Amino acid sequence: MLLVLTTGRKNGDDRGIGVTTRRTMRKSIRQRYSLATLALGAVGGHKRWRPAWQSRPLSNRYDIVIVGAGGHGLATAYYLAKNHGCRNVAVVERGWLGGGNVARNTLTIRSNYLRDESIPFYVRSVSLYERLSRELNFNLMHSRRGMIDVIQTWPRLREIRRRQLAMDLHGSAYKQIGVKELRRRIPALTGGGPDSRLPILAGMVHTDAAVNRHDAVAWGYARAANGLGVEIHENTEVTALITNESGAVCGVRTHRGPIAAKKVGLAVSGHTTTLTGPAGLRLPLRSFNLAAFVSEPMKPVVDVVVNCPDLGVYLSQSDKGELVIGGAPDPGQSFRRDVKQTVFEDAVCAMLELFPTFQRVKLLRQWGGHLDIAHDASPILSATPLTGLFVSAGWWGGYKAIPAGGLAFAHLLATGTPHPLMEAFTLDRFRHLDFILESGTTVVV
Repeated sequence: MLLVLTTGRKNGDDRGIGVTTRRTMRKSIRQRYSLATLALGAVGGHKRWRPAWQSRPLSNRYDIVIVGAGGHGLATAYYLAKNHGCRNVAVVERGWLGGGNVARNTLTIRSNYLRDESIPFYVRSVSLYERLSRELNFNLMHSRRGMIDVIQTWPRLREIRRRQLAMDLHGSAYKQIGVKELRRRIPALTGGGPDSRLPILAGMVHTDAAVNRHDAVAWGYARAANGLGVEIHENTEVTALITNESGAVCGVRTHRGPIAAKKVGLAVSGHTTTLTGPAGLRLPLRSFNLAAFVSEPMKPVVDVVVNCPDLGVYLSQSDKGELVIGGAPDPGQSFRRDVKQTVFEDAVCAMLELFPTFQRVKLLRQWGGHLDIAHDASPILSATPLTGLFVSAGWWGGYKAIPAGGLAFAHLLATGTPHPLMEAFTLDRFRHLDFILESGTTVVV
């Protein structure tokens, strides 16, 4: 059960669920969610709950300003307050909280990566996710259901086996299964037979993989950060970075006025370069659109995350019965947020090749999200040549990295030094050609 106690914004009202007076707030139920408080709230008709987070007047100065109220920005704010005692922090968002890429993904959480630098980071992130509902006191509907890679070519099988051996060194589970066992675990997988274009050769099971509710992750972090004193300002678009005479970043310019800050952290996904470019900072990033699709609800037929790297499609089934389907990114750079017809057709045709029984299933909705990718397909979490400016970018499929990414970015902002998990992911690697070429990043490499 998901407790949907969010801001519930209506008709431009950004003050939370209803408008409560201070007197009413003092009489409200103590804002800790539990079975007891839920029952007590039901007695009062659920009219005395406090807003999940509150809007405060926008100040003209903070110690730290985080641009972007998505998963990474909100997680960073939470860990800044919780782990480092930084309370004079503002998160500014041009739209509504959780309305960007954190709401435009396929929810997959995994750690089946290849490089020694990547695996420990994602193992930590998966571990943080597993206990996040209890830590944030917010039901994320976390479901550890596992992921199965369907392997259809011998080169892919060799690459996957190599990844398995690397993961074994870091305690991340990945094991090979035969075709018969694969079809037993996924009964709907009736395609890919011996006479097909790409017959199935084997499967790889990643038992640590999971899914949860993307909006609950954003709301949970927002509520927890706000409870620790962090200010969250929606509908506050950052139009430019403010620099002083020495070229250091000393704040941001918004349509509500300038905001001074000792440090500025960017967690804006595909829009990183739109803010750093005008300030004279070039980053090794390119923006792409990544699309996804959701079918009409149907009875449960797939209880794992299915990834088909040779065909370039992956899917899972939500708790509501919808098939959540993802494919390859657009072939060219783009800031679009819709679906390109050719990309959609490629993903659907690939899915039907393995799941022909889905051909009568109707499409319910589709969407796209623009995100940035670095030259080596690994994230960038780093200070920049502009003093006072820090970036969290290059998260290709960054939903799985939200907890550990926020933890590491908070450490960087608070201390000025990289977190041990992310020491290899700074901008310095591009100066010295220490690339982290990560084949585990996408479904098609």
